[in-house]
Amino acid sequence: TSPNNNHVMLSSPLMDHQSFPWVVTLLAGVLITTIVVDVIGNLLVIVSVFRNRKLRKAGNAFVVSLALADLVVAIYPYPLVLTAIFHDGWIAGYIHCQISGFLMGLSVIGSIFNITGIAINRYCYICHSLKYDKLFSNSNTMCYVVLVWALTILAIVPNWFVESLQYDPRVYSCTFAQSVSSLYTITVVVVHFILPIGIVTYCYLRIWILVIQVRRRVKPDSRPKIKPHDLRNFLTMFVVFVLFAVCWAPLNLIGLAVALDSRLSRAIPEWLFTASYFMAYFNSCLNAVVYGVLNHNFRKEYKRIIQKKKKKKKENIKTKPSSCIGSQH
Repeated sequence: TSPNNNHVMLSSPLMDHQSFPWVVTLLAGVLITTIVVDVIGNLLVIVSVFRNRKLRKAGNAFVVSLALADLVVAIYPYPLVLTAIFHDGWIAGYIHCQISGFLMGLSVIGSIFNITGIAINRYCYICHSLKYDKLFSNSNTMCYVVLVWALTILAIVPNWFVESLQYDPRVYSCTFAQSVSSLYTITVVVVHFILPIGIVTYCYLRIWILVIQVRRRVKPDSRPKIKPHDLRNFLTMFVVFVLFAVCWAPLNLIGLAVALDSRLSRAIPEWLFTASYFMAYFNSCLNAVVYGVLNHNFRKEYKRIIQKKKKKKKENIKTKPSSCIGSQH
């Protein structure tokens, strides 16, 4: 057996069922909501892009890729975390712990790299519109998506060599242990969070500057016109980025602070650490909701898919009694 098995049935004083049953109920409630909205929402996103010709654009390849990254956690790691909450400890064993931690890492790094891909795509589309079709042809875009996932796998593989995927009883999860190596934690936060956030911020700042210049009619002849639906699409993706940054910043900042000064690990309250984790988990169900609220084409397609499902259900209910009557004669 692995030394990591020592972590398997640890339970946390904060999360003790007897002392704080409401905490366990709250965490389980947040996770169940996240799983349900994540699965339904992201499946709707993927089906919508494939069904609607207006949504089948090169830039939306990253949207589908991001939806897949969000789906990964809802299908496997989150249900295992849920069982750990109910049993007050990890019961799935070492192999599932490692796979769960790997898939969580794959999902979060895949998400931030896809969000970076979306930002670069929007930047090229709005700020360099003449070069856009050449840069983001269908074949090029597919290569970029493959590159995003290749970089994601490359970024997560070192976790196995430093044995950083461990069960943490404070968050009921097999996850990246920030305490394994200070240097490695700093590298992870910089490469997987600060650097992509910096690139995305630059791209979106350039777009905002251009939007303001167009609105104020600065250099009207040399500046391209921005169509209202392009602006709406940009705002949708900007909200997706802001929500990701807000949900994941507390956890990354705690990790960075503890890596820079290990004494801070005792100063950071356990509830804050747990809250920052579940806030990060919750992010995986938000994107599909954002598209539905802010993007007219997605909203229309969601309604169409749901209405079609309801119609099929009604037809099935109608045909069932008649077939029963037929079998009696």
